Amino acid sequence: MSTINLEETEILNLQFDKRGGLLPVAVQETQTGQLLMLASVNQEAFEVTLKTKKATFWSTSKNEIWTKGLTSGNTLLIDEILVDCDQDAIVYKVTLEKGGVCHTYNTEGKNRKACFYRKLDLEKNQLYFLEK
Repeated sequence: MSTINLEETEILNLQFDKRGGLLPVAVQETQTGQLLMLASVNQEAFEVTLKTKKATFWSTSKNEIWTKGLTSGNTLLIDEILVDCDQDAIVYKVTLEKGGVCHTYNTEGKNRKACFYRKLDLEKNQLYFLEK
C-alpha cells in the first residue's frame, strides 16, 4: 500500500506486519491528558479492545493477550483510539475504572496511577519520584 493510501485515507489499515506483529500503544487518561503507560498490541488484542471497549494488550513478558484490570479491577475503558499517520502506532484515550494502571505500589500500598511515576533530573542525571 502506498504512503498516500495510509496517510490520506479513512480506511483503517494498521501496519502490524511492519513491526513484527506488534504496534506500540500509548495509554492516556482522557480527563487529565496524563500518560499512563506504554504497551503493545497485536491484531487480536486490538480486535478484543474494539469488541469489549476495554484496553487489551499483548503481554510481551507472558506472550499472551492481556486485558488490563481483569484481575486487579483497574480496568481501562476506551473513550477514543487515535491512529498515527503511518498507521503503525496508536493511542488509547481511556477512563480508569478504579485505582491505577501500574503494577508497582506507592507508599500507601496502592497501585500507582501511572507507570511514569519518576522524572529524570537533567542536571544530576538522577531519577526522583513524582508522588510524595
